[in-house]
Amino acid sequence: MFFPRALFAVVVTASLVVLQLSKTLSPQRDSEESDAPHPCLLRDPVMLNFLCLCRSLATMMKSRRVQVLLILAVLTFLLIHFHSQPCSNNVPTERKPSSVHILILSSWRSGSSFTGQIFSQHPSVFYLMEPAWHVWVKMYQNSAKVLHMAVRDLVRSVFLCDMSVFDAYMSSQKKKSDLFQWETSRALCSPPACDLFSRSDIIAAGNCRTICAKSPFSKVEEACKTYSHVAIKEVRFFDLKVLYPLLTDPSLNLKIIHLVRDPRAVFRSRENTVADLKRDSNIVVGSERTKGEMGPYNTMQVICKSHVEIYKAGSRAVPSFLKDRYLLVRYEDIVRDPLARTAQMYRFAELHFTPELQKWVHNITHGKGQGAQAFDISSRDALKVSQAWRKTLPFQKIEKVQRVCKDAMDLLGYQLIQSEEEQKNMSLDLLFDHNSSK
Repeated sequence: MFFPRALFAVVVTASLVVLQLSKTLSPQRDSEESDAPHPCLLRDPVMLNFLCLCRSLATMMKSRRVQVLLILAVLTFLLIHFHSQPCSNNVPTERKPSSVHILILSSWRSGSSFTGQIFSQHPSVFYLMEPAWHVWVKMYQNSAKVLHMAVRDLVRSVFLCDMSVFDAYMSSQKKKSDLFQWETSRALCSPPACDLFSRSDIIAAGNCRTICAKSPFSKVEEACKTYSHVAIKEVRFFDLKVLYPLLTDPSLNLKIIHLVRDPRAVFRSRENTVADLKRDSNIVVGSERTKGEMGPYNTMQVICKSHVEIYKAGSRAVPSFLKDRYLLVRYEDIVRDPLARTAQMYRFAELHFTPELQKWVHNITHGKGQGAQAFDISSRDALKVSQAWRKTLPFQKIEKVQRVCKDAMDLLGYQLIQSEEEQKNMSLDLLFDHNSSK
């Protein structure tokens, strides 16, 4: 018959207390050492007070029958007390962190800045965009693989609101405005980081940049500690296994949103931002491999391969600590149904989708802008912009991208095209259910 450990502990403790009371009733005390109550009782003020009361009563009671009844009462009390509050015996109880930590894991030009804003604009979220940019700027001579550990350590510190981690990468005279893309964080544009907006406001980066730039860097940590959720958008992880120590860290409650986009659209967008991405591309594949006609395709090959490995690690033969903590999201699915996909991500992150945010998400994805400027999050026709590559990217380049990214496209649900006619045929849907992919 199974005997629960907790009940066993209660019985043993109760026996010790009975023995203790028996010694109290005895005219002789053997020694001070044998008279010490169980250490668990000493740490419990309720039990200590109760035991003292029982000793006092036992001393006054001359009747053996009354003493036995008193012992039975003690046993009953112990059973009830230990059932509701078991003794830890100096073993600390593991507690779930009070905050929720969200990592938006993606690559450059994949809609990650927009997805980051979906979280940044939520009033319960402290958000930073690509804080590891500072690591790569400071240590640009190294490869992405070598920098994984430094990036991971920085991300962990930010999740825990320990902003001293930036001391290694920024000037000692740093200000809040020295953080990369700090103005994209609503939390850094509202109290306590900036008093000129309300925490419930939807805040545009341009407005924040103009009037909230002078706050001291200490405000970053101060603000972070006032939020229930900390979200980071990062493009500098190429292997999910690097994040396993964070997923098993008891001080974190980490959830990973893996954001991907059609590699052909990513390639076209990267062509428009070659200068902005030059240093990053050198770190990803090495400066020699970024040169020449094949340079952009070499970078895309590494990015696509990383998405394959991350997706497989997050969705197949998943370790127990990853269960319900990995979510794949395609940018194309977001722009096709922004409200539904945002609601899905919010549920995953344990966030409420407020009416104000629903209105903002609808408006930001149903405008007339073309989204031409890097990192600019403004109202646009998001669905149209996501398909722009089909009208502007030469078919010869599409073939090369499909060649180096075929595995990722097959796995993530992006249909290959075989001709320029298919490319231009906008009625041909190039998205399929990635769960049915090979």
